Amino acid sequence: MEYLRIGIVLRPQGVRGELKVQPLTDDPGRFRRLEQVYIEGKRGGYEQRALLSAAVRDDAVYLQIEGVPDRTAAELLRGRYLCVDRGHAVKLPEGRYFVCDLIGCAVEDSDGKPLGELCDVFETGANDVYAVRQKDQKTFLVPALKKLLALVDVANKRIVFDKKVLGEVIVRDED
Repeated sequence: MEYLRIGIVLRPQGVRGELKVQPLTDDPGRFRRLEQVYIEGKRGGYEQRALLSAAVRDDAVYLQIEGVPDRTAAELLRGRYLCVDRGHAVKLPEGRYFVCDLIGCAVEDSDGKPLGELCDVFETGANDVYAVRQKDQKTFLVPALKKLLALVDVANKRIVFDKKVLGEVIVRDED
């Protein structure tokens, strides 16, 4: 089964096992609709737990999950990721992608020249920034602009950048 990270436990909240969670999703309200979450293990693996309550506030999401009765138990989850299985992932609108689906895509320009592999996505607020690792292990950055993305085909792990636009927006490490 494939899992998607939707939040990270920041710290315990109070003495009754409530967790303060930083959402890693564009829709923090989705926590209210969840019945279960998976806690990602420190060394891999996932543990399914029922979600007992969720409160969405401006600063974070506050959750009560099964098997976390007190502050001591909640403290053990600090820094752990909360996930959903792929089947319970939100449906994205056309032109939007999960970061995990983009990572590892082969990147080329509109002339078919291989540029490397997408190795990271940085969320900056205005727009995401893609990091592309080249064969020589150097990385370049580009903003994920609609006018740059000639093709995004996550099913075939392929992204094509418009060559003209790429020349205007690329940021290279000048080591």
